[in-house]
Amino acid sequence: MLDFFKNLSLIKRIAIGIIVGAILGIVVPQWSFIAVLGDLFVGALKAIAPILVFVLILASVAKHQTGTKTFIKPIIALYLFTTLLAGVIAVVASFIFPVQITLQQVSGMQEAPQALSEVINTILTNIVQNPIQAMAEGNYLAVLFWAALIGFALRTRDPRTKDLADDLSTAITHVVQLIIALAPFGILGLVYQSVATTGVKGLAQYGQLLLLLVGTMLVVALIAYPLVAFVLIRQNPYPLVFFCLKESAIPAFFTRSSAANIPINMMLAKHLGLSEESYSISLPLGATINMGGAAVTISIMTLATVHTLGIEVNIGLALVLCVLSALSACGASGIAGGSLLLIPLACSLFGIPNDIAMQVVGVGFIIGVIQDSVETAVNSSNDLFFTAVAELADLRKKGKDLKLNERLAD
Repeated sequence: MLDFFKNLSLIKRIAIGIIVGAILGIVVPQWSFIAVLGDLFVGALKAIAPILVFVLILASVAKHQTGTKTFIKPIIALYLFTTLLAGVIAVVASFIFPVQITLQQVSGMQEAPQALSEVINTILTNIVQNPIQAMAEGNYLAVLFWAALIGFALRTRDPRTKDLADDLSTAITHVVQLIIALAPFGILGLVYQSVATTGVKGLAQYGQLLLLLVGTMLVVALIAYPLVAFVLIRQNPYPLVFFCLKESAIPAFFTRSSAANIPINMMLAKHLGLSEESYSISLPLGATINMGGAAVTISIMTLATVHTLGIEVNIGLALVLCVLSALSACGASGIAGGSLLLIPLACSLFGIPNDIAMQVVGVGFIIGVIQDSVETAVNSSNDLFFTAVAELADLRKKGKDLKLNERLAD
């Protein structure tokens, strides 16, 4: 049986872990020690991810040859455009399927930002954070900034120094591969914890809101984003879509952390033969600014509050909400609590008092076991998707072929 398990692909082993974890969560919910497997797995990924990003970017920038093609600009443009697109789709969905919620006071929540300037100020401050502290706290804006800066400084140094940085990045990559190989056991623990402690009772009264959130995110991931990709690459994007969903979205769903999924995305990008000089920067950056799922959450939760309170919304204000939710979503990772704590900022557009808005945040925490999982899966898997799309689009213009279908079939 052990040999059979070892010969299975990683995704099949993860599927077995999901099934076993769910069964154990139902049958023996008192065996809380099983949940430790999930904590260890997520903790290991979160610990190694900032080091991996720092070393890969440093080595990539230090060894970069002038004139070498990178795809960072089109990838960033895709991130920003699709985050805005997700916000627009969420607003439209909220008007087509208006949802009202039962508000209740939830104590012990953190203070939310009161203005967009506060979000922007947080982002700018995070960029220049101490690099050691940034790696300890998983602040990828600062990690990117300092790694690139040091990498540029190393360009004029001895080639042996650059080789040392390259060897170090290879060693860290091997450590990451070892951690990812243990993913089935980690996800078993995560599924067990979710089934044993949460169940479905707490979600029942918010089922309609949850259905709208998840449904909109699926429309974004399965229809809107592939349509954008088709326009750029002029070929069927769904093999790549399903690859990203299967290999990247499933781990992201259970870890509920874009940061923890960065090492997995980097392994997948390497498997697809993408440019390391691009994906070593775009993937950690995507974990910060590619936040289509967060834009959906902010828009739908805000408009659910608006519908509950009976507030009239005109087209102009709806468009402003689309832009605000997209901009706020890009700063979500720099704020404790993520996208949920940016809901009061969006609610302020409609004159909704902060105490009511914070009750909506409380609702978000109740349904967060599913909402946050789906949101993370959409965000993180599409970091990889758009990194690949940008490179494919450039190759199409040049009449070249990445031979992606062969790699996807491997």
